[in-house]
Amino acid sequence: MKTLGLKHGGVKIVAIAALAACATTAVPASAAVVPTPVNYSSDNAAISLAPLDSYDTEIFDSSAAEIVQYVPESQRILTVNAQAGEVDVLDASDPKNLVKEYAINAAGVKSADGSVIPEGAVANSVAVREDGLGVVAVEAPNKTDAGWLVYFNANANAPTIIGAVRVGSLPDMVTITPNGATALVANEGEPAEDYSVDPEGSISVVTLPKTLAANAKGFKGSIAQNQVKTAGFHAFENNVPEGVRIFGGREDATGVKPEFPVSENLEPEYIAVSENGAKAYVSLQEANAVAVVSVNSGQILEILPLGTVDRTEIAMDASDKDKSIGLKTWPVQGFRMPDALGTYKVQGMDYFVTANEGDSRDWAGYSEESRMKDFGKDGIAPVCESVAEEAGLSLKDLRKDENLGRLNLTTAQGLNADGSCYETLYAFGGRGFSIFDPQGNLVFESGSEFEEIVAKAVPEYFNSNHTEAKFDGRSDDKGPEPEGLSLGKIDGRTYAFIGLERVGGVMVYDITNPRDAKFVTYVNNRDFSNNTGDLGPEGLDFVSATDSPTGKPLVVVGNEVSGSTSVFEITVK
Repeated sequence: MKTLGLKHGGVKIVAIAALAACATTAVPASAAVVPTPVNYSSDNAAISLAPLDSYDTEIFDSSAAEIVQYVPESQRILTVNAQAGEVDVLDASDPKNLVKEYAINAAGVKSADGSVIPEGAVANSVAVREDGLGVVAVEAPNKTDAGWLVYFNANANAPTIIGAVRVGSLPDMVTITPNGATALVANEGEPAEDYSVDPEGSISVVTLPKTLAANAKGFKGSIAQNQVKTAGFHAFENNVPEGVRIFGGREDATGVKPEFPVSENLEPEYIAVSENGAKAYVSLQEANAVAVVSVNSGQILEILPLGTVDRTEIAMDASDKDKSIGLKTWPVQGFRMPDALGTYKVQGMDYFVTANEGDSRDWAGYSEESRMKDFGKDGIAPVCESVAEEAGLSLKDLRKDENLGRLNLTTAQGLNADGSCYETLYAFGGRGFSIFDPQGNLVFESGSEFEEIVAKAVPEYFNSNHTEAKFDGRSDDKGPEPEGLSLGKIDGRTYAFIGLERVGGVMVYDITNPRDAKFVTYVNNRDFSNNTGDLGPEGLDFVSATDSPTGKPLVVVGNEVSGSTSVFEITVK
């Protein structure tokens, strides 16, 4: 593999000699441990990962395996099967032989507010307390309606649903505080396709029953609707911090100005709780921000903007038509827009870690997406000449497919003062991960490392998509697209396990020193030659050696495209 050091005008180039385009047609995958998983490690890697088994739902590209949660007492894995609207319960006592025991389906359950969960409700997320009290975030069939939090016994030998409470619109993620007293639900509140309705985003703060006891229902305690508090964003209607993206609401889509436009605009995605349980960090993905919540008061304390990855300094491959692994710098800023978050404490200070997937608003009633070459068409303002000058190119050359022409950008930000042209180009996602201090100050940025590592580990399928194994297929969008994240401690060191949604696999970094995180290893249980194995990792869960049935740490991964749940064993070298 020949490395070329080039420079074109003002654009610095790091490229790898062109590769023949490889593609495997998208066909239903076979989820299993593949004969030769991709393994690529640093020279001094302290740990390695190896797949043990993969449970296959045999449902391809329909979100049949998303969020995963390990249950130590019963040695089970809970996997959210959104396609079936339920949670699959897997026996993981032998993680080399995962077996489905049963499924939990909430249809027909009566909630504490008197509503009944209908058929067609969607399970989105699951969490389990130490004593086995489980909770599932359930979305209504009409996503703009209020959803539910369903309680169940994760240690029972058959489906045992205890009850439910009503939460906000589109409950997308649930987690439980370290002391087990509270569940936190991220109510995303996405709009209807035509923006006829756009619910407010919120966080439900739910007081959980104190005990889970072995009686007729396996439960002791009460469930009441008044145990649910709502943390909303009304306090920020006229107080949005600079750098938080507020755009594309009902006023933009329909001309109707809502009473609380900011509250409708912010869409909570994922929650991570501090080690002492006092604060929660909530990703507001489209807004490129994180909300900080006081768990005790049930109020949102502040919103922290996350800034951009400066692509004039940090390289990326911006085209799927350049016929090479072309990691170059460009006059582009990348909104980080994280999905999953994690928190950990170092010397008494909480840090939060973000998997910078990227996401856009792209609905029938409003879309912010456009390829760079389409700026200047169909009512979109053109790109300013100054942008091309910064790249050392003419606008005509900059718009070519092999340059920036095919890169997906937002039309919602970047216009100059008079609105005549775009003076700054903003892309979706950071293509890596970041670490922030509790005030939202950036302390570490992985930059272009993910793309560089994938280029070395699997060059023939660099920036592949998940449904199709193809060279360079996602470079024009969000690259490897890091989405899932789980943190864990091994031998006194803290590691981040990050799932790459598109090309697949798990990146592992030692983040013990938050200001100097180091790449450790990359493993991908995918056979690109026939597009089998794990496709589209969505959710990850770290299992400590103490809780693991093997006595070694594990990482459990839910893969939404292959519909598989896989277990990786961690070996300390």
